[in-house]
Amino acid sequence: MTVNKLEDLRQRKEKIQLGGGEKRIAAQHEKGKLTARERINLLFDEETFVEIDAFVKHRCTNFGMEKVETPGEGVVTGYGMVDGRIVYAYAQDFTVVGGSLGQMHAQKISKIQDLALKMGAPIVGINDSGGARIQEGVDALSGYANIFYRNTIASGVVPQITAIMGPCAGGAVYSPALTDFIFMVDKTSQMFITGPQVIKTVTGEEVTSEALGGAMTHNRTSGVAHFVAPNDEACIAEIRRLLSFLPSNNMETAPIFDTEDDINKIIPELDDIIPESPNKPYDMKTVITHLADDGDFYEVQPYYATNMITGFIRLNGQSVGIIANQPKVLAGCLDINASDKAGRFIRTCDAFNVPILTLVDVPGFLPGTNQEYGGIIRHGAKMLYAYSEATVPLVTLILRKAYGGAYIAMCCKELGADTVLAWPTAEIAVMGPEGAANIIFRKEIADADDPQAARAEIIENYKAEFATPYKAAERGYVDDVIEPSATRPRLIDAFNMLASKRETRPPKKHGNLPV
Repeated sequence: MTVNKLEDLRQRKEKIQLGGGEKRIAAQHEKGKLTARERINLLFDEETFVEIDAFVKHRCTNFGMEKVETPGEGVVTGYGMVDGRIVYAYAQDFTVVGGSLGQMHAQKISKIQDLALKMGAPIVGINDSGGARIQEGVDALSGYANIFYRNTIASGVVPQITAIMGPCAGGAVYSPALTDFIFMVDKTSQMFITGPQVIKTVTGEEVTSEALGGAMTHNRTSGVAHFVAPNDEACIAEIRRLLSFLPSNNMETAPIFDTEDDINKIIPELDDIIPESPNKPYDMKTVITHLADDGDFYEVQPYYATNMITGFIRLNGQSVGIIANQPKVLAGCLDINASDKAGRFIRTCDAFNVPILTLVDVPGFLPGTNQEYGGIIRHGAKMLYAYSEATVPLVTLILRKAYGGAYIAMCCKELGADTVLAWPTAEIAVMGPEGAANIIFRKEIADADDPQAARAEIIENYKAEFATPYKAAERGYVDDVIEPSATRPRLIDAFNMLASKRETRPPKKHGNLPV
């Protein structure tokens, strides 16, 4: 009798492991996609995954559903180890009724969300679903609502990462949107509220699924997604890499990693990286990789609002968030999208105790009617809010331009920076020398015998007097002016000094501006 029961258990598990069956698994592979279980196995350290609720079944009897078997209820859920740390995960199984979400499917996901929150562990959701299970009607909608609610409650408490590895449409898109980071796979994943057919019917527009909601659309244009990978395997590897920069929850700090880089390493290349001409661009990413342990920079949203750089590095093994202007794009100006991108990333780092390094080379906010009509004022305010609210260690380094309101927005001393450093090439002023000369000395220039020569002289005098880091340093707004080559050891020292920082803000019931 015992033998028969054991054999029955094994057969049941084998059937569940096969999901929708060999034929549907083959179809999944033909599309260039892995199955839910293959993805789960890649995510976790070998032989550490423990499945939960494998035997759950739906209860639907509408439209002949009582005759439909859904092994695993179309979603694999459980927990395991990623680099030795516990992580919870769910992966929708497209081979089982298209990975559609019904009441019990959602209940499995909700249980994993609850466990991740209770245990203080990250959760990874892998979406590959045709959407709500229509046969279950409002029960499916209730399931989505339960998931959204838990996404919100867990926000800022445990890291939430979503991988879109197939279709994700309608209401299903809002769970990813509520999480911290979204990965997409090029050419095999799509996200949209309404699909191409509905859009054509309602508006007459014709658009493909890929153009409407493909990986590059959401990485480059909408900014909804943070990362794009060429295939499922690369996507899972990148998720594991991202987790290494984050703590398990908001009560911990990110793990420390060994580095072969010397703490006191001098980088001569940085002494010459700022061009002689103030209008000539350079690549801020070169500066970042020089500063990072082993040159390792993990950029977040590399294709969106590229005038602003966000991402993670390590300094002496410690995870550090990077906010940096990119002089190569729009001269590093702040605009609507850059402000949103930076504001959200600052708050994510602050939520998970990741110190922030701000690298400044900004001539101002981008002018123009498009920016003003689009609400640059309220969008720019998100950066001010995020920095002011942040209680993690904040270090600011001014490399070149730091003008006007953008100087403030890039984490000046008064906005909460604990340490502000500057290179000798820094220009800290209300506006650039040319603009200042045109406003302040307009009459003198106009009355001069040689207005062009007078203007040039006034600009040089203004630069010498105001467009330097020393006026700000004299007033204590800059803590020190340093040699560029010595930046890395100075930054490491600053973050070491700030490691024990403890700061609070007045408690609020509703303290968050929408990001």
